[in-house]
Amino acid sequence: MPELRFDPIRRRWSIIAPERAFRPKDFAIEKEKINEENNCDFCEGNESKTPKEVFSIRKEGTPPNSPGWRVRVVPNKYPALRVEGGLIRKGEGIFDFVSGIGAHEVIIETPHHKKQLQDMDPKEVVDILKAYKERYIDLAKDMRFRYILVFKNYGKEAGASLYHSHSQIIATPIIPIAVSLELEAAKDYYGRKERCIFCDLIEQELSYNRRIVYKSEKFIVWCPFASSFPFETWIFPLIHRHEFIQMDEEEINDLSFVLKDVLERIKILLKNPPYNFVIHTAPIPRKRPGRSHYWETLPYDYHFHIEIIPRITLIAGFEWGSGFYINPVLPEEAARYLREIK
Repeated sequence: MPELRFDPIRRRWSIIAPERAFRPKDFAIEKEKINEENNCDFCEGNESKTPKEVFSIRKEGTPPNSPGWRVRVVPNKYPALRVEGGLIRKGEGIFDFVSGIGAHEVIIETPHHKKQLQDMDPKEVVDILKAYKERYIDLAKDMRFRYILVFKNYGKEAGASLYHSHSQIIATPIIPIAVSLELEAAKDYYGRKERCIFCDLIEQELSYNRRIVYKSEKFIVWCPFASSFPFETWIFPLIHRHEFIQMDEEEINDLSFVLKDVLERIKILLKNPPYNFVIHTAPIPRKRPGRSHYWETLPYDYHFHIEIIPRITLIAGFEWGSGFYINPVLPEEAARYLREIK
């Protein structure tokens, strides 16, 4: 029997339809061909083919924009938003207009063309997480920006245009609607109960223990109750952290192992599917005229996390028309499948 499940954080419904009887093998996707290394702008030795790096982790003594790097961050050649210019806000009738100011950067995760994040050693993942953190801290200094989003597209079906392992970071002058809905839900919950909704959710999942995939010393992984997509997986710090950049060295080390572990489980179970992951963190705490106290409870009510979505089903007319998502796999079953991967 199908179920409609409500997500109190994203404030949307999902239809869980397990009678469709999908199993992991049913989601196999034909793999794309690997593009040749000598034509890849992101490979080591091709540094001149990209914009100049804004950050890198490299061997001591090697100059910028040369070989010797482990992780390299460059501006996107075809940015969605541009750093240059002033921030303009105005109205056009009932419509709002904001100039396309922002930043769009690419994190080249490895100099090796064929190595993907799920195949890396945790120490290599540590470098990637540190690059995320350093770029976030630097971009947050720009007073024009209100939100910084870190995300990864893996595979053509997930939006990746290049095979070489990379992720992206975009700074925007407004807070994205998906994040705003989470922030409002968290703020409302805290206003009524003076507790973090995410912390309560972690405690509940631990006590229920049917949707948990993995638990480390500092992080917990589970398939959410109202999963919108099959094998959707969330990673949360066990300690309350409202910002991604609050993680200390031990937490980054632990997260590197957890992220690699979860992505490897998904790779094995679903035969290396395309996926997206997104880091949901608190917005940059700017004081705004007339709303100086709006984010006053933010350090207490929000909880940063990572959402991983294997791209193995399509969003079609019903989803677009209703705002509901049809998920053919019970989250409890998805978690069990992922747990059983050795």
